Amino acid sequence: MADTLSNLSRLWTIARTLGRNDALIPREYLAAMPVSLKLARRIFGGGRAAKSDNTAPGLRLARALENLGPAHIKLGQILATRPDIVGSDIASALEGLQDRLPSFPTNEARKVVVAAFGRPVEELFSSFGEPVAAASIAQVHEAMTAEDPPHRVAVKVLRPGVEAEFARDLSALAFAARIAETLFAEARRLRLTALVEILATSVALELDLRMEAAAASELAERTRNETDFRVPSIDWKRTAERVLTTEWIDGISVRDIDMLRAAGRDPKQIALTLMRTFLTQALREGFFHADLHPGNLFVDGEGCLVAVDFGIMGRLDPPMRRFMAETLAGFLARDYVRVAQVHYDANFVSHRHPVETFAQALRAIGEPIFGRPAQDVSMAKLLQQLFDTTRRFDMSAQPQLLLLQKTMVVVEGVARGLDPEFDIWEASRPVVERWMLDRLGPEARLREAAEGMGALGRVAQHLPQLLRNVEVVSTMLADGGLRLHPDTARQIAEAQLKGSRYARVALWLAAGALGVIAMVWIV
Repeated sequence: MADTLSNLSRLWTIARTLGRNDALIPREYLAAMPVSLKLARRIFGGGRAAKSDNTAPGLRLARALENLGPAHIKLGQILATRPDIVGSDIASALEGLQDRLPSFPTNEARKVVVAAFGRPVEELFSSFGEPVAAASIAQVHEAMTAEDPPHRVAVKVLRPGVEAEFARDLSALAFAARIAETLFAEARRLRLTALVEILATSVALELDLRMEAAAASELAERTRNETDFRVPSIDWKRTAERVLTTEWIDGISVRDIDMLRAAGRDPKQIALTLMRTFLTQALREGFFHADLHPGNLFVDGEGCLVAVDFGIMGRLDPPMRRFMAETLAGFLARDYVRVAQVHYDANFVSHRHPVETFAQALRAIGEPIFGRPAQDVSMAKLLQQLFDTTRRFDMSAQPQLLLLQKTMVVVEGVARGLDPEFDIWEASRPVVERWMLDRLGPEARLREAAEGMGALGRVAQHLPQLLRNVEVVSTMLADGGLRLHPDTARQIAEAQLKGSRYARVALWLAAGALGVIAMVWIV
């Protein structure tokens, strides 16, 4: 009962805040609303929203989430990666949510460090400075380690009470989702409870800074041979669930083009490095930094591009990587039938649509971009148009690709900020072609053949034992029938006496399968 009252109270606060910003039931949809929703809109304050406010619905929602606090800012940022759920316009607006918040006192951060390690701060750090950056979940302090010689580090500390705040709001949202799915078919279609579960999982990972440390460590390992990109090293001795310590990056932000030039760095080369690094991570490694905004990118003293903040990462499994690479390669070659076939091979598009018709739709996307100036061509926009088109051909949403596309938007924007004439296609071509050659070329075919021969070799190693098994089974059949091993017979008997129906069936099927296999081998 107490939980229900708490959830209702929090939902009332959330609804009132959304209503006052005309973000709960936006006026743009007023004409299509039933009377009940119009009444609810007035109750929660939407009816008093300033008519002079011409802000788009998505921007009003972003403003409301900022007013609701850190937990809702982070939830909005997560929703920004899911245009399949909230729509492209809303997702684009939520991308602008500001994650720069007032810092909490340094003495509170020191208490978090003491609680995390059970030791005084002075035993870990010889100096622990004021916060240099503060976001919705954590803030960062510059510090020096208590070692000889000391190391300059960045210490990320979770906001006090942030876990409880997220737990409260997620509980309220889950409560609302369950009610909505009980009352409304549309809510069931949208699977709102599943959405809240996804948000809860994402938030739980981000609230455990050990997971962020692990993501940074994995990406560093995967890119250790890169000469123009690197990841800050993790100080595992000073990292815990609520504290993350990394190497301090003394570099120039990619935002500051004048400082980059003054340091002798070429912004055009940095843009090229960024795009190729991102695509290499996505296609070759299947593991990419999914939050590559300018605040997370620096150029160090050696001219190396350095990324920080690994709270949001993306993964592409091998089939999805192949799909993405072949799609991009097909557009680069203007081979729309091939791009269409890739979608069909992956079972992304319903086979009731002719391949030729889908290829025609893809041509309508690709052809307008060729022959245009480089600065007018957007790969991110092409991918968005591609996903919009595939929905019309019954393609279900692919969360892996959606996160990739959203990251592409950000990367493309940063690259264009560094080089307004950036040619995204020419920058991408070597990475895509290299991947195609490595995975689909003659050498790849030879590797596949070698792996196949290796598998055959492993089977051949067991062939003598298989032949001996066949001989035993043959002898048993000749002596009057197949006899089970005493242990197997005992397990079946025990299952009959006290096991479930499903366990009995499984064991008897297993026993029967042995007989069938034996017969096949004998034949």
